[in-house]
Amino acid sequence: MNPISVVIIAKDAQDTIRECLEHLTRFDEVLVYLNNSTDQTKTICENFDNVSIVEGEFIGFGPTKNRAASFARHDWILSLDSDEILDDTLIDEIFKQDFQDINNLFILERINYFLGKPTVSNDKIVRMYNKTRNSLNDNQVHEKIEPDDQNNLIELKTKFKHLNITNINQTLYKTIKYTDLASENKKMCFFSLVIAKATFAFLHTYFIKGYMINGWAGFTVAITLANRRFYKYLKMFINCQKAKREV
Repeated sequence: MNPISVVIIAKDAQDTIRECLEHLTRFDEVLVYLNNSTDQTKTICENFDNVSIVEGEFIGFGPTKNRAASFARHDWILSLDSDEILDDTLIDEIFKQDFQDINNLFILERINYFLGKPTVSNDKIVRMYNKTRNSLNDNQVHEKIEPDDQNNLIELKTKFKHLNITNINQTLYKTIKYTDLASENKKMCFFSLVIAKATFAFLHTYFIKGYMINGWAGFTVAITLANRRFYKYLKMFINCQKAKREV
């Protein structure tokens, strides 16, 4: 038995969650927090003996992941998304770590996939922590664990797979969801900044981050990220216009 609970929040994740859970059978607890899922996600989860299910509301990524972790039996949390796949080599490496010091934070690197193609951009993220010592911040999107001076950052060597987009329609769904969360109760009053932010997002992704070497997939990723930036700041601009009319 290991001292780690895997915690996953999920909604309508039937396309990826089976593969995710199939690689987690060596953990004695995988807690899946379902928020208003309407597809076969719950049914798939019920087929795994080590999976426990909690159903609750989505209150933003950071707060929801912290709430999900509160239901876990173990204090050590491995926080995953329902479209992330660990292999046995990484799990072996995880089980060899020191879980005596609650100040330890473990950084995992993920390889991002777009429609089955690995992209040039990998992420290094703190994904393993002791919930009595650390938690995710309250960000509605782009949530993360913010280390303090007492934390020990430990980077694992083995990477894992992130099936970020498996269906092109997900780009549209995620654009709506993420931009709604990121712009909620925020204002930005210069439309020129909307254009500048979106343009920079495309140029930075396609040229500086090197997505151009991924061909059509790289171009599509760059356009998608530019659209998200555009609609995030456009919604903030619209909030500003509404506030002016209400004065």
